[in-house]
Amino acid sequence: MTVLIRAAEAEVLSASGVTLFADVPDTNGHLTSHRSIFKPGKEGAPPHQHKEASELFFVLAGSLRVLTGDDIIVLGQGDFLVVPPNTPHAFEAAGTEDTEVLFVLTHAKPRFEYYRLLERAYRGEVDFAELAATSDLYDNHYVESTAWSRR
Repeated sequence: MTVLIRAAEAEVLSASGVTLFADVPDTNGHLTSHRSIFKPGKEGAPPHQHKEASELFFVLAGSLRVLTGDDIIVLGQGDFLVVPPNTPHAFEAAGTEDTEVLFVLTHAKPRFEYYRLLERAYRGEVDFAELAATSDLYDNHYVESTAWSRR
């Protein structure tokens, strides 16, 4: 199954900086993918893990600070990272310029509704606590991280 998403056709969630490309139903269960643009100092995601999915990060521009397990690393333009299932991770823009990242999750549950819910939270239409209530539905389980809170 070939999947083609033209830039002009991709759904853009402007408040959260997310562009949706292809979700699990579109790829016959194989993957979900989106692009995010983070302003300097903007947290992309608090510490969480996926029980089923691996998450791939490819930095298109800028730099990204990433928690993976207990380690914090900084990815630059062109860097590629795969975080396996059950690995706590978090990320945020690092540096003084916008950071643009392509994300791909494999063995994932459909996630586009999660990003739409996140968009509504950024707009103040729903409380961020509603995201935590969807952890099993979207395989996005928030965790505590001493390393991330000390950064």
